[in-house]
Amino acid sequence: MLKDDQDAYGYEIYDYYQGNEDVFEIVEREDGYIDVSQGPSYYFRTFEDWLQVERDAIKHALGRVLDIGCGAGRIALYLQEAGHDVLGIDISPKAIEVCRLRGLEKTQIFSITQVSSRLGQFDTVVMMGNNFGLFANPKRMKWLLNRFYGMTSLEARIITSSNDIYKTNDSDHLTYHQFNRDRSRMPGQIRIRIRYKKKKTPWFDYLMVSKEEMVELLQGSGWQVTRFIESESPFYIAIIEKAQP
Repeated sequence: MLKDDQDAYGYEIYDYYQGNEDVFEIVEREDGYIDVSQGPSYYFRTFEDWLQVERDAIKHALGRVLDIGCGAGRIALYLQEAGHDVLGIDISPKAIEVCRLRGLEKTQIFSITQVSSRLGQFDTVVMMGNNFGLFANPKRMKWLLNRFYGMTSLEARIITSSNDIYKTNDSDHLTYHQFNRDRSRMPGQIRIRIRYKKKKTPWFDYLMVSKEEMVELLQGSGWQVTRFIESESPFYIAIIEKAQP
């Protein structure tokens, strides 16, 4: 759980929910690169304003759903309204507060690493909004996928999205990719923190991969990609299901 002075992400969501539209999410990378994300307006989009790939992907949700990194609850609330039993979890207390204010019935302030069978069995694990990145690194990904396997039904699937970081000509990004290779990290294993006003999250690893890398990382995990849903940008969504014996 983030401490109050670390909850930059949650407070930007809360302020936007309270009507302040002049809210910006600053993403700071460990090499000093600074960027401004789409910001909290993205986290509040209604289904009609989602990307087409997101609308296509969410059709694959089944049964009971675990939404990891639920943010302001846009995915979880849509699925709840569609009749799914949904649990939304996030490491941000303020984000979870907003989810509850918006009507999400089941929430927990939880890190992805705290997810276990104690939460019950699920049919779908949602990790949208680039939240494949929450796996952080290949080792943690294998460990988490094994945990997901044991807490999901036979027909379960993971709906997740990422960015193909290789589809860029930006010299700052290419230099950072090489910086990662030089220290035996995946090129898309970025270390960042989120800043908002005087609040800033701790540094954390966020894993972005190509489709080929995702397929390779899943080998031997008990999971496999059954479908990629692509966009015109580097952003894509994967439907991941349990591998058949």
